[in-house]
Amino acid sequence: MRKSAAIIFAFIISQFQAQQGAYYQQAAKYKMDIDVNAEKFTYQGKQILEYTNNSPDELNVVYFHLYWNAFKPNSMMDQRVASQGKNGDGRLQKDGISRLASIPKDQEGAQNIHWIKQNGKDLKFEVQETIMKVYLAEPIKPNSTTTFTMDWDSVIPQQIRRSGRNNREGVDMTMTQWYPKIAEYDYDGWATFDYLGREFHAPFSDFDVTIKINKDYVVGAGGILENPTEVKGYDANAKIKTEKDKKATWKWTAKNILDFAWSADRDYSVESFNVPEGPKVYLVYQKNDKTKAWGESQPYITKYFQIMNAHFGKYVYPTYAFIQGGDGGMEYGMCTMILGEAKNVKDLMGLMAHEGSHSWYQQMLATNESVRPWMDEGFTSYAEGYTMYQLFPEDLPNPFAKTLDGYRKFIKKGIEEPAVWLGDHHDNGTSYTYASYVKGELYLVQLGYIMGEQNLAETLKQYYDQWSMKHPSDRDFLHIAQKVSGMDLKWFHNYWINTTKTIDYGIKEVKYDTKSTTITLVNNGQVPMPIDFGVMTADKKVITYQIPLNMTHTWKEKDIYGELKTMPYWPWTQKEYTLTIPYTKSQLSVLGIDFSQRIADVNMENNFVEVK
Repeated sequence: MRKSAAIIFAFIISQFQAQQGAYYQQAAKYKMDIDVNAEKFTYQGKQILEYTNNSPDELNVVYFHLYWNAFKPNSMMDQRVASQGKNGDGRLQKDGISRLASIPKDQEGAQNIHWIKQNGKDLKFEVQETIMKVYLAEPIKPNSTTTFTMDWDSVIPQQIRRSGRNNREGVDMTMTQWYPKIAEYDYDGWATFDYLGREFHAPFSDFDVTIKINKDYVVGAGGILENPTEVKGYDANAKIKTEKDKKATWKWTAKNILDFAWSADRDYSVESFNVPEGPKVYLVYQKNDKTKAWGESQPYITKYFQIMNAHFGKYVYPTYAFIQGGDGGMEYGMCTMILGEAKNVKDLMGLMAHEGSHSWYQQMLATNESVRPWMDEGFTSYAEGYTMYQLFPEDLPNPFAKTLDGYRKFIKKGIEEPAVWLGDHHDNGTSYTYASYVKGELYLVQLGYIMGEQNLAETLKQYYDQWSMKHPSDRDFLHIAQKVSGMDLKWFHNYWINTTKTIDYGIKEVKYDTKSTTITLVNNGQVPMPIDFGVMTADKKVITYQIPLNMTHTWKEKDIYGELKTMPYWPWTQKEYTLTIPYTKSQLSVLGIDFSQRIADVNMENNFVEVK
């Protein structure tokens, strides 16, 4: 027994020490030469990739993503959509039938790797649909750099999901996740999830990309255009420089982004303006009667970036491009591809605010979207709601009232899936949306309610300060939230992310006495929470009685919704709680749980009492 105990103890210590190692992240530099055949929707690619292994591990293999291989009949994406039927993503299926199953042969996506070398030596590789495993000629030792060269050709797929040719608004080419991209390697190993239609992950990389394409095309991209006077659309005095094949050459660079995306169309217009202390913004779109809202968007975009810079941390890149393309909205390094035919500027800005906010919660704070989509989509949705509430003020109790209402309605369907699930492994498309977008957004809303909005704002700023341009996890965010608030918040994280349990408090009974009123509250749900109990007097004065939850161990000291009168805590194991207030019935107007309406209580019918 003594020997066994010693072995177990040594193992635990070794695991603890392993997890306490210094943080590291890999780095890559791409140099690409791309020659596009616009008539056939194909291109030839050459790539030089310098890859730096900053990990303590010796690497004997590397992995690349070949995303376009998914866009063909009987691919894993097609099989997954077929198995989900009408429960799948509506953009991938129609009436339960996968759209990928009917892609014509000549429009199937393809990334055909001719060869790959490491430091000039030919490498063996195997393609596992959207993942390419490469066996190295020599190990990449810790803190060393190796160079890969590669030659490939690609067929631009029919536009089904994000990438492809001829999207529904008539954009010729949306070139996203279009090149062989090296996978991320970190403490959890290689991030080699098959592409089934959801999100992406990658190391921060530098890009030097040369694109040859028919001279009549305008290219929009995330990055810096190095030769605007030689191509169409960016300089009024440009003299388009062509070669014998009548192609223009576009030279783009970008530093420290996760991926390089671009789009090309002959009818693009390009507009640009500078945000004070913020990026130079490019609008790349087809200017016509259906895209009038783009012309009204500039003051809103300017204010949007100013709000984001002030509240969530400064956008670090010099430019950002909103580009018409894709099938909805999808974020990439220094740009987004969005559908452009919005009904009005508010609808357009809603899309721009969401995709733009991914520059914070996907690019600069680069969590693994495939593993924790709720941190990517959810935090982004929170930023979208926060900024849109200021851009287009509404008569709502808080910026997230509509999200909370939608969540309550969704819960009644009984199909919720935990937010902790991997992005591509949700069984129901709607359930994925609520687990990732809505539960992730409400994660921050609930934290604001629990710890106070000032502490939440400070947490978000410190999260940015400590983890921007890195790959944080939920543990890193929670560590900061607990440090800022002084609270234990692990219980909430577990309930909200790892389970589908719900919050449901109510007012069970109100007794009016000659000098006071006694209220009995009841917890009918499975998720315990602190309670801000509001009292509105007959003369419209509002008093908030804070009933702490014992599990936080530290109580909320302030909030933006008024002063707090702190009461004895409510043990999480206790079903009911009694509160006596020094007001008679005639002195009261309304009693209620959370006047701010931030708590994600699934049954609001018993949360308020109008005193008559």
